[in-house]
Amino acid sequence: MKKTFTAIAAAAFAVVGVVAPAHAEGERYVLVSHAPDSDSWWNTIKNGVALAGEQMGVEVEYRNPPTGDLADMARIIEQAAASGPDGIITTLADYDVLSGPISDAIASGVDVIIINSGSPEQARALGALMYVGQPEYDAGFAAGQRAAGDGIGSFLCVNHYINSPSSTERCQGFADGLGVELGNQMIDSGQDPAEIKNKVLAYLSANPETEAVLTLGPTSADPTILALEENGMAGDIYFGTFDLGEEIVNGLKSGVINWGIDQQPFLQAYLPVIVLANYHRYGVLPGNNINSGPGFVTADGLSKVEEFAGEYR
Repeated sequence: MKKTFTAIAAAAFAVVGVVAPAHAEGERYVLVSHAPDSDSWWNTIKNGVALAGEQMGVEVEYRNPPTGDLADMARIIEQAAASGPDGIITTLADYDVLSGPISDAIASGVDVIIINSGSPEQARALGALMYVGQPEYDAGFAAGQRAAGDGIGSFLCVNHYINSPSSTERCQGFADGLGVELGNQMIDSGQDPAEIKNKVLAYLSANPETEAVLTLGPTSADPTILALEENGMAGDIYFGTFDLGEEIVNGLKSGVINWGIDQQPFLQAYLPVIVLANYHRYGVLPGNNINSGPGFVTADGLSKVEEFAGEYR
C-alpha cells in the first residue's frame, strides 16, 4: 500500500508540475458523502479532496445531506450526475437506497469511484471504476479478534448511525471476531452527545458485567469518554474505537482508550481524485481496489497522528 501510494503521489506531482497547464479547462469531480453536517470526522475527507483538486488542477466539490438522510443523499447523487461532472466519488452507506442513482449516473457516462462505505463487491456490481476504503465488516472482525486475544468476551457497541448498514457491520464483525452473538450488545445511541452519554451510562449500569466498549467514531467516542469518567470506569474498562479525532487521541495517550482503528479517510478522498484525473488524461487506472484500512493506532507512535488528527488523519 505504501509503495502504491508513493507511486501515485509521485505521478500526481509530475502531472501538476508538467502537464496540468495543458488542461486549462480542468476536469470537475463531485464527492458525495452520507455524513450529516454535525459529524466533524468528515473534515479530513473535505481536506483530502480539496488538496487533491489543488495539486491536480481540477475542480472538486463536496456535497452531503445536512441531516445524514440517505434519501436526501440519493437525490444529491442524481443532481450531481445531472450537472455533467467528469466523475463522481461517493460513499455507499446503503446499497438498496443508493444503488439506483449511482447506476443511473454510470449509465449516463459519468465515471464513479466508491469510497468509505459499501464494499469492493458492491462497487463492481454497480460498474464503478474501483473501491477505495475499509471493508467495514472485516475491520470489525479484526478488532474483535484483537479484543478476544486480550481476553474480552462481552461488549457494548455504541452505534451512532444505525440507519447506515455499514455501521452495523462494524458491530457485527466485532461480535463475530469475539465469537459471541451481537444480540442486545449494540445500542442505537443517536447523535446527540448528551443522549449518547446517558445511554452508555444506562447500559453499563444495567449490564455491569460488560467487559468492553466499542464506539464507531468521534461522534460516539467523545461522549462515551465522558460517561466513563462519570461512572469511574475510565481506564478500567477495555475501550476500542473506530476512526480518530482529537479526544480519541487524548484518550489513547491517557490510557482510557486501548486502540483506535484508522481507516485513513484522507486517502479515501485524495486518491480517487488523483486516479480519476490520470484516468481521464492518460487512460491509466490501478488494476485493483485500494484498502485504506484497517490499521490499529495505539499510544505508541502517536506523534504523526496527533499532529494531523482531524485534519489529515
